[in-house]
Amino acid sequence: MTPDVKAFFDEPTNTVSYVVKDPDSQSCAILDSVLDFDPKSGRTSTASADAIISHVKDNDLTVEWILETHAHADHLSAAPYLKEQLGGTTAVGAHIRDVQEVFAKVFNVEKGFLTDGSQFEHLFEDGEEFAVGGMTIKAMHTPGHTPACMTYVAGDAAFVGDTMFMPDYGTARADFPGGDARVMYRSIQKILALPDETTLYMCHDYKAPGRDEYKWETTVGEERTKNVHIGAGQTEDEFVAMREARDATLSMPTLILPSVQVNIRAGEMPPAEDNGVSYLKVPINQL
Repeated sequence: MTPDVKAFFDEPTNTVSYVVKDPDSQSCAILDSVLDFDPKSGRTSTASADAIISHVKDNDLTVEWILETHAHADHLSAAPYLKEQLGGTTAVGAHIRDVQEVFAKVFNVEKGFLTDGSQFEHLFEDGEEFAVGGMTIKAMHTPGHTPACMTYVAGDAAFVGDTMFMPDYGTARADFPGGDARVMYRSIQKILALPDETTLYMCHDYKAPGRDEYKWETTVGEERTKNVHIGAGQTEDEFVAMREARDATLSMPTLILPSVQVNIRAGEMPPAEDNGVSYLKVPINQL
């Protein structure tokens, strides 16, 4: 089974969102949506999400799921806005609870904030299957970048979130709170155990050196043989040494502070204060 996939690339955050449609019906799922956010002004806008909404409405699609591969650190989720406009069930991996536990402390969130994942309407366990129309999708737990990372496998396609990038760019960092390079290596082996011809859809692309165009589709076979970080027989210890050394040189993503605060809440802003305004925190010397 091959799903119908429409990609939406948000260049300011280098994020690829997807509408994944059952080829035999009008049912679809939305993955990894983007709420536009200006860090200089603190203002949000919805151009990226509106492009998805237009596609869904123009093609008379029915949204059954609004999925996150993980709690993103580089963009804010537009899930609440999309749900309001299109319906659908919001969902993420069950280990979002681990991420919430960590970042609830980092941001000293308000009393009453629940770290049980209940901000999302559904939490996927590893190996759980769910339907989009007549199409079955399998949720595969692939932690390492974060504890909650999921890969969604739909027929001969898989949506890998931030765990892997295009073969010429490599793999995601593993130094965020709760990240683990050794765990990531093992998660990637789960992805690479899929059939060689499986199409892999990336959540980001940053243009590898020497490449002029953005790309976000590859295959398991290409990743296994050509990935510059983990392809062609890289051992676990070699990968961990490379990943940890590389991560030590990386700066934090531009939008990590607003993104994580919002995304652990399933895309909702923190509760408004007594003046009716919602605020995002900047923890000093914590990350």
